[in-house]
Amino acid sequence: MNNDFQVMFHNIDQTTALIDAVQKRIQKLTRFCDQIIKGRVVLDSPHNNHHKGKVYSVGLEIVTPSGEIRVHRGQHDNHAHEDLYVTIRDAFNAAERQLKAGSKKQRTAPPHKGGLQFDEKAA
Repeated sequence: MNNDFQVMFHNIDQTTALIDAVQKRIQKLTRFCDQIIKGRVVLDSPHNNHHKGKVYSVGLEIVTPSGEIRVHRGQHDNHAHEDLYVTIRDAFNAAERQLKAGSKKQRTAPPHKGGLQFDEKAA
């Protein structure tokens, strides 16, 4: 399927290293789910608090035929998210878990009760 991802930067300078890191994670996601239609990645530095340091956030929106997955990583109390690459990793790991759970649900879903019905009188 066409997996068109849009990468957006808010309050962060766009660098090739960041783009490469995000693209690498997107490629890894497509190995787990080849049904991704499109997605959006938002890298943000919302709070410029000098007492706690810069805390980054990463938002992901992934659209598949079975639904949409939304992930937002940017916990203000998590000092690990003062590193943008760690925040990217955490967000994509959460999306990967959701994609795996969704594909597992589809494989183990019972057949639809309103499926094929036969007319006993005609048989």
